[in-house]
Amino acid sequence: MKRKLNWLSMLAFSFMLVGCAENSDEKENTASIEVKGEAVKEHENQQEHEHDHEHQHESDEEQKEIYNGYFEDEQVQDRPLSDWAGDWQSVYPYLQDGTLDEVFEHKASQDGSESFEEFKNYYEIGYKTTTDRIVIEDNFVTFYDHGHAHKGEYKYHGFEILTYEKGNRGVRFIFKHVGDEKGVPAYIQFSDHIIAPQKSGHYHIYWGDDREALLKEVTNWPTYYPSHMNGHEIAHEMIAH
Repeated sequence: MKRKLNWLSMLAFSFMLVGCAENSDEKENTASIEVKGEAVKEHENQQEHEHDHEHQHESDEEQKEIYNGYFEDEQVQDRPLSDWAGDWQSVYPYLQDGTLDEVFEHKASQDGSESFEEFKNYYEIGYKTTTDRIVIEDNFVTFYDHGHAHKGEYKYHGFEILTYEKGNRGVRFIFKHVGDEKGVPAYIQFSDHIIAPQKSGHYHIYWGDDREALLKEVTNWPTYYPSHMNGHEIAHEMIAH
């Protein structure tokens, strides 16, 4: 009887050892699978990161080309007035008081074809305006000229693609006055180096009563930045672009 019990005990112990070995092998296999899984996941994440980085680089290069005026017609899309919504200030006073001199010095140092004085004279003509502030909200544009406000309602009137002498191009997004307000231009045209719906960071604007004549204006382009920025911030933003 005692031998039989001993035999049964040994047999049970053997099964326990086999079970432990199987559990150990199973754990090792599971751990191996988990390690391999983590390695695959890490590799996939690295590939995804490299793809995103490459895609971002291509996107940045494309945006730079567009900013410089090189794009295809089919890339241009209609834009709402809300792209220019906000409170904007003219940069002309900063040119007059010398705040933007560092911008023209930078341009002269980067482009040896023109001097500091030549650059400043060019932008003196370009930035010149008596409208020191523009506020755009909903469908309304308010022009502030020496403190006098003139507000009008505007509706989108399409865009025009222009080709410049240097071979690069620009897009004018046009809005027509549709209200009965007095003292505001019949047309306004925005140009901001952007060709599809996107919030503008600054813009050049043309206004007048003749849509076609405005399209031919390429020497005077009053320029506006957000009113909360000071002159030095605007200068550094210009240099960055």
